[in-house]
Amino acid sequence: MWLSEVSIFRWLLTPYSPCSEEREFQDAAVTQRRDDLEVRVAVLNDAASRKFFGVPMARRGVQPVWVQVVNRSQSPYRLQFIALDPNYFPPQEAATINHYSGGKRLLGFGLLAWFFLPLLVLLAIKLIAVPRANRRMDTFFREHAFRMRPVAPGGEHAGFVFTNLSEGNKIVVVRLLGPDGSKDFQFMVPVEGLKVDHLRREFDALHPTDQLTEVDMAGLREYLAAAPKATRNARGSRSGDPVNLVVVGDFNRVLGAFCARWDETEVISLSTCWKTCRAFLAGAEYRYSPVSALFLFGRSQDFALQRIRDSINERLHLRLWATPIRIHGQCVWIGQISRDIGVRFTWRTWNLTTHRIDSDIDEARDYVVEDLMQIGRLEMVAYVDGVGPCDQAAPRRNLTGDPYYTDGKRAVVLLSESQTPPKLAVLS
Repeated sequence: MWLSEVSIFRWLLTPYSPCSEEREFQDAAVTQRRDDLEVRVAVLNDAASRKFFGVPMARRGVQPVWVQVVNRSQSPYRLQFIALDPNYFPPQEAATINHYSGGKRLLGFGLLAWFFLPLLVLLAIKLIAVPRANRRMDTFFREHAFRMRPVAPGGEHAGFVFTNLSEGNKIVVVRLLGPDGSKDFQFMVPVEGLKVDHLRREFDALHPTDQLTEVDMAGLREYLAAAPKATRNARGSRSGDPVNLVVVGDFNRVLGAFCARWDETEVISLSTCWKTCRAFLAGAEYRYSPVSALFLFGRSQDFALQRIRDSINERLHLRLWATPIRIHGQCVWIGQISRDIGVRFTWRTWNLTTHRIDSDIDEARDYVVEDLMQIGRLEMVAYVDGVGPCDQAAPRRNLTGDPYYTDGKRAVVLLSESQTPPKLAVLS
């Protein structure tokens, strides 16, 4: 009975109960230092943001990022919010998105309440309690937000920037503007909750240290000349999409470069299949939708990335396989990239449907090159022979029967650790 009375009491008063003392996220904060500047960053997952701010922010697509800037220099520096997220939420907007609704809470009490006239007084109570709770929320969000003003010489400042929700590994770019230009601090922060596909792979076990081979560019050219030209089915009996991309960079460098604009993919499960089906029926997006398996070296892709558009039917798929080849200690990945442009019926899949790919397969390959150029993470790009050319009049077909045509080349991209102007080269 006591618990029931407490529940009714909380329902009547609409208590807003944030907990500013819950700062466990700071223990997991990542720190970078450069010259006289120090930056710490923490990304709150769903549970942490709910605990600290008192509302389920992730459910509404808002993700708080805690930033601390320590300025030991002799000049002021200002945090550029747009570099962190071009579509960030000001604290007032972030609070408004999470406001309580008196009407919804009244409906939650049940239709039975409307049969009892004395209970109409609840409406008056709610009309007072809900706005009061929302005003407290507005104040709390403003008090804990990172202020949009310079950090003075010898000073420090910390607070939250309210960004759009990202799961998996979130890329956080902290750009500090000073009198001598800008200084960028890029963080890749894992956010708990997403079961991404690459967690099933033990990359160190794929190629033990004694099997790794360090090569130069000539050695890479020789290796790629003998590497598989196209993906296969699980039994290895049929050829699929062309292997048209080679990426050079260790795992964290690859994620750091791509996750600024691309998303990781979840493992295939009943839950993710249902989310995929729901997105398909609604014509909506699903940023982390699982990717079907293609095979190379006798195994499915080691991990996949995707770049979504307006719906789940329109996206770019990138699958990557690790090789035992290293250049300057960096891993060489062989990959397959294609662009989904719709859905069609087929007898070749268990669910009788498949994504239809853009038959100009080179466009997706070159899109990756231009995307990496745009964000300044491409140190060098080159083109080498791959699956061989075929034209639109005599296309090849992938495992589900989609036609494709190509110049037959693979793009080889060497990722840079930080922003750099790209170079065009030819491995011949």
